[in-house]
Amino acid sequence: MEWVTGMEMRALVEAFYSRIWNAGDLSVVPALLREDFTFRGSLGAERKGHDGFRAYVTMVRGALREYRCEVLDLVAEDRRAFARVRFSGVHEGEFLGFAPSGERVEWLGAAMFTSADDGRIADVWVLGDVPALRAQLERNTRPRSDL
Repeated sequence: MEWVTGMEMRALVEAFYSRIWNAGDLSVVPALLREDFTFRGSLGAERKGHDGFRAYVTMVRGALREYRCEVLDLVAEDRRAFARVRFSGVHEGEFLGFAPSGERVEWLGAAMFTSADDGRIADVWVLGDVPALRAQLERNTRPRSDL
């Protein structure tokens, strides 16, 4: 059994956000995530495996142009890491039932990562401030009055 160090875990989390989410590079999914990877996204969706996760990433990045995950805090030890993240993007496609507004939205979330013995990510559980996100989406879709 191999153990993942805190530094290796930190590098995995940073690659997860920079390569997959920020760059949209889904080709790295097999290198970073186990085949039986489980994911609970900040929007509440639960996905299993590479295909389910790729579909989630594609949905979010398709609805939010310039999608970014900014890691604000990252603590890693052995096979676990915790990140506080700011998610943001420009609302260009239907998202959470809201028509595109062209406005930038952002919300905060917290993610717990667990790695497997093979050095890849086995599980990510994210809790996001979806009420704050929904409030922005609602505000952005209201008719504006020109005074």
